[in-house]
Amino acid sequence: MTPAILHRDQHLIVIDKPAGLAVHPGPRTPDSLEDHLSELAFGNRRLPVISHRLDRDTSGCLVLARHPKAVRRVSALFEAGLVGKVYWAVLASLPDDESGTVDAPLLKISSAEAGWRMVIDPAGKRAVTHWRILDRAARLVEFRPETGRTHQLRVHAATLGHPILGDPVYGKPGGPMRLHARSLTLPFDEAAPLTVTAALPGDWPAQALFSPANGAALPGQAVTAVTTENSERD
Repeated sequence: MTPAILHRDQHLIVIDKPAGLAVHPGPRTPDSLEDHLSELAFGNRRLPVISHRLDRDTSGCLVLARHPKAVRRVSALFEAGLVGKVYWAVLASLPDDESGTVDAPLLKISSAEAGWRMVIDPAGKRAVTHWRILDRAARLVEFRPETGRTHQLRVHAATLGHPILGDPVYGKPGGPMRLHARSLTLPFDEAAPLTVTAALPGDWPAQALFSPANGAALPGQAVTAVTTENSERD
């Protein structure tokens, strides 16, 4: 299945990656986004280049660059921390505080028995995540990562004592993992930064889909708007 297109211009494509689709192939993920690049070329001789990555079970905004100059530009923006990223997640439980920051370095470890995973370790790379609760009834939380480490949001949520619902590595397995790359702001053109938003997948829990934070409501219910700050961090 070709991912839905959220934005396309001569430089960039932003897709809505479905959960379950790996970005790159691997021993356990023979089908990946790379298999769909020819469908995303839209007549160009060059295939678009995947410019960052999302975990296989994370859905939402993913950027592809359409030519070498765009590849270099997007890579530089990510490396400089100038790309604003907002994630939404349903947590297994919620902290008492309404918002906060996790500043905890991450290190990759591995063993023959358990495979690899990320752990908090002073020897690891700096990792900072800002979070706030959007809807307590839905256990819906917004994450704004200041850095972009592997499994950062998943480990930081677990560090709070409230892992992402369905996380098979850092939480309790059972059902799909509920982590979504909600929006992305990319200053490819500094004068007119591009902001793209991906709707929550339709198979998410109804309380999240029909939350006022999501701008929706069940039939007969009023919606109270919940705003999201526009000050983007990486």
